[in-house]
Order: sequence, then structure tokens, then C-alpha cells
Amino acid sequence: MSRTEAVTLPGAGTPQAQAAQERAAFSVPLPRGRGLLASEMRLVFRRPRTYAMLAFLAAVPVLLGVALRYFTDGAGGGGDEGLEFVSQVTNNGLFLVFASLAATLPFFLPMTVGVVAGDAVAGEASAGTLRYLLVAPAGRIRLLLVKYAGLVAFCLAATFTVALSALAVGAVLFPMGDVPLLNGDSIPMTEALVRALLIAVAVAVSLLGIAAIGLFVSTLTSVPVAAMATTVGLVIVASILSAIPQFHALHPWLFTDQWMSYGDLLRDPIVTDGVVRNLELQAAYTLVFGAAAWARMADRDVTC
Repeated sequence: MSRTEAVTLPGAGTPQAQAAQERAAFSVPLPRGRGLLASEMRLVFRRPRTYAMLAFLAAVPVLLGVALRYFTDGAGGGGDEGLEFVSQVTNNGLFLVFASLAATLPFFLPMTVGVVAGDAVAGEASAGTLRYLLVAPAGRIRLLLVKYAGLVAFCLAATFTVALSALAVGAVLFPMGDVPLLNGDSIPMTEALVRALLIAVAVAVSLLGIAAIGLFVSTLTSVPVAAMATTVGLVIVASILSAIPQFHALHPWLFTDQWMSYGDLLRDPIVTDGVVRNLELQAAYTLVFGAAAWARMADRDVTC
């Protein structure tokens, strides 16, 4: 029985029947959590926009690998870990994974996450479907959890798209073998692949803070483009602040502060201080802006 059939009542022309019909419409149970989550995953991953963004992310390692293979002499540089990853690519293709993540993490990865996060709730409001998802008080919390779960899934998908593309391109264009670590030791390829997996997960975790911020911003408006632009703008502002030494006191509180800490996973022994700090920072942003999103949704008019 369809929703329309379920709420069609005799004598629909009277005010009493119309009120009863409206109550019946809003009494139809929402999808169970599992069905709502599956619906959200389809919504996120079946959009042409999502395919386009993932294709763009997959192209970055291709361009970087081709540039390093055919248009440079392989000369290395020191200092910054991102540059150190690049300098090692011509010696071992696995480093293309680390270099590509270093190239996409400051802007491209958070930009795509900001687009998806900004559309999470604002897109529902713009399409007119938000009122049906908020008809029950418990549905608001469930909706936010499902929306955030969709964002977490996209963070993982975007990060692993970059990593897998870089791994394939690196294997084709460069030699593969024992992997030199940042402190001079070497590990076999099998162990290096495990560390690459951990690094990809660490990068995905780095995006959870901006995902929570974007979800909150998305609850403030019914214009998806405005929420997307605001979220991406916050990424740009945080990146600028982190690059200005005069704001050093603010740096530890920025969600971008420990984004490059995944390089510590390429040391022997592994140094976890930065990775743990990054996890704590992203968890704090998730809790704060998740609570702010819930507070906003708790009193949001369901007729919006």
C-alpha cells in the first residue's frame, strides 16, 4: 500500500477528515535505521557529482606519477615530509601513494568532503523531503547519525580512491620493492602495504572534523550551494591560519593541525603521538559540531 493510499479517508472534503488525513500521513513509520542508512548510501554514491569528484581524485595520482616519471630528473628534496615522499617516488612506486595523499589532503580531499557534507541536510530541505524525515522527535537524532555515517563512508571512499589509484600508477611507472622508511631503515613490501593501509585510514580520519563542521553548516540553511561554499571556505581559512607563524597559539586547535602526522607511520619504531593527537582533535570537532547540529535540528520547524 502506498503512502497516498494509506492516508485516503472517506469524506475527505470536510475539515475533520483533512486533519485526520494529515495525522495519518505523519503517523506512517519512517524507514528503519538500516533501511535509512542504505538509502543514504545510495543518495551519496549514486549521484553523478560523486562520480565526478571521485574521478577527479583518481586523476591526481595519474598526473603526479606521469609528471615524476617523464618530466623530472628524479632529484629529491628534503625538509617537508610531502616533498620527501615525492623525492622517493622514482625509487619506489609505493611512495606515490604517500605523495598523492600529501598532495590532495590540504585542499582536494576536504573540498570534496565539504561539498557532500554541505548538501547533507540542506539538500533535503531544498528538495522538500526534510519535513518527512523530521516528523518524529527520535527521527532527528537518527537522521543526523545516518547523515554522518554517509559522510564517514565518503571520507573513506575518497581517500581510498586516491590511494588505490596511486598504487596502480606507481606499480606501472616505477619500480617496486623493499620500502625505505623516513628514518633510513627498510621494510619488505608486504609490511609496507599494511602501513599504507593504516596511512589511508589515518587520512580518512583527518577528514571527519570537516565532515562534522559541514553537517552543522548544512543544518543552518536550505541552500546547498551556500552550505558547500561555507564549508570549503572554512577549510581555506584554516589552511591559511595554519601557515601564518604569528597564529602559532591557535594552530593546535585547528582541525588541520595534525593532518600530516600520518608520516610518523613510516618510521621504525612507529611514532603515534601525532596520529593520536589527530584522532583526538577530529573526535573533539565531531562531538562539538555534532552537538551543535543536533541543537539546531532539535528546534527546527518540520514544515521547512
